[in-house]
Amino acid sequence: MRIKDIELANISRYRGELMGMAMLFVILFHVGLPRNDLFYGLRRMGNIGVDIFLFLSGIGIWFSWNKLTEKKNGITPISLYLTYLKRRFIRIYPAWFIVACAYYIPDFLTKKSQSTSIIDLFGDILVNWDFWLHDELTFWYIPAIMVLYLFAPPYMELIRRHPIYKWLPVVMMMWCIIVQWVTPIHNTVGHLEIFWSRVPIFFIGINMGEPVRRKDTIDGTGIWMIIIMFGMALAASLFLEQVRHGQFPLFIERMLYIPLTITTVLLLNRIFRRTPTWVNQSFRFVGALSLEAYLIHSHFVLDYLEPLRWTYWPTFFVCTIITLIASWLFHLLVKKIEYHLSKHIR
Repeated sequence: MRIKDIELANISRYRGELMGMAMLFVILFHVGLPRNDLFYGLRRMGNIGVDIFLFLSGIGIWFSWNKLTEKKNGITPISLYLTYLKRRFIRIYPAWFIVACAYYIPDFLTKKSQSTSIIDLFGDILVNWDFWLHDELTFWYIPAIMVLYLFAPPYMELIRRHPIYKWLPVVMMMWCIIVQWVTPIHNTVGHLEIFWSRVPIFFIGINMGEPVRRKDTIDGTGIWMIIIMFGMALAASLFLEQVRHGQFPLFIERMLYIPLTITTVLLLNRIFRRTPTWVNQSFRFVGALSLEAYLIHSHFVLDYLEPLRWTYWPTFFVCTIITLIASWLFHLLVKKIEYHLSKHIR
């Protein structure tokens, strides 16, 4: 029997479900678990949710940029760029700003945070600058993705005119090695390892944007190669986390996350193609709230649940339920703010 071709368009078709799954992976990762637990390595693998977010974001940015450029009608490149930034800003920044204020201001007033002055506090609220300066990881993903958004349009125009530059993600992987082991560079920017090691998957996502948009397919027999790559990357990552956690630079594992992310997305698409409608709708619901859930779940929910010392799974499920309810309410508020901002920002 002929194996059905792998439809890359399914990455876009099931984007909501994939985002929902990625968000659940991230919550799994953040719930605490003893080092000697047999599930520890798999729980650590929830970290791949961030890579899935970045991969899907890269594909989404390609779609968004193409829609803008197709309608440019004489608009200058700088105007296109500013329009693109406005849309990204309106989608992400209001939620970020509200949550950053809710977290950093009370911490500053009670002298618990890394913000050491009013200027430092404003820097953390506006761009989380302690992440860039000192690797302070509270909400690090949001400032990181905003920086990637800044560089995405020049990259997209570059690969559109000169496709050879689609190989630049390989250069980005080389940079991760340089940052880790070339001492002067490591001493300067090595504290941003969590950012550098995620840059390649975002731009690989942009590279995948056009094949997804064109609805390209992969021969069905390619599923065996995907399964082999998935199995190798998963097994190696599990071993590193379960057996050798803390004994290797994390960027090494995140290089394994690159093939693991892509193959996971492709395999999940084949699952979502067969699951009941209500299952897909449930994951889409989580995916639609992924930004708000990311901002809320750890410091506004999990920090209050873990002192109760429940076991892992009750903590995970209660955290997920509370996070989704709070995220839905927060999402409604942010949507109103986005609407008013879109009317006034030109």
